[in-house]
Amino acid sequence: MERTRQSLARRYISDNMMIIVDLHMHTSFSRDCRVPPETVAATCQKRGLGAIAVTDHNTIAGALAVQKIASFPVIIGEEIKTSRGEITGLFLKEEIPRGLEPRETIARIRDQGGIVGVPHPMDRLRRSVLRFGSLMEIIDEVDYLEVLNSRVIIPQDNKNAWALAQARKIPMSAGSDAHTVYEYGRAYVEMPEFKGREDFLAALRQGKIGGGLSTPLVHFASSWNKIYKRYFQQATQR
Repeated sequence: MERTRQSLARRYISDNMMIIVDLHMHTSFSRDCRVPPETVAATCQKRGLGAIAVTDHNTIAGALAVQKIASFPVIIGEEIKTSRGEITGLFLKEEIPRGLEPRETIARIRDQGGIVGVPHPMDRLRRSVLRFGSLMEIIDEVDYLEVLNSRVIIPQDNKNAWALAQARKIPMSAGSDAHTVYEYGRAYVEMPEFKGREDFLAALRQGKIGGGLSTPLVHFASSWNKIYKRYFQQATQR
């Protein structure tokens, strides 16, 4: 009987293990970030993240590089610049080209068994955002909305994203949108452990959003990174 109780206790703990997950971050494979995959993996481990999604701009190369060296689960993601703004694909196997219509981008994510998200959906200051009209055209095809992005400057924009997700009963995510070492883990979801794409959304629905905003000065760092990589660094990374 005692052995049975111990077994049940272990199973209960395992089934309810919560981890901290940052679902939006970048590496040096994004043109506005200079943090190499090795530093990303080491920093996230040091800060106690149990899993991450690496979502570089228009490439999965950075995510694959981090996945190879990380000691924790790494979701292969891509922040894709569609013809109308950004859409995120998670659990990808192949890179999706930029510039496609939103529905074509979604179709290509689905074709490889991926999950569709919209980053910083209500950010009124970000030029790359998927505008509200375009978002509403595809809202029924969206698997999750990012309701806390640490790089959003106006807090109300995150609150508006939260309200939209609640109203539409769409799972909520959070991410630091990190482009500098300072930012990794600034926003996260505390959620049950998941094995992969199959149980990710169910775990996300049980999650709790945590973290906060980064200083707006991080946007200057991204601008400097683009200038540095364009004029001072010979690189093939995007």
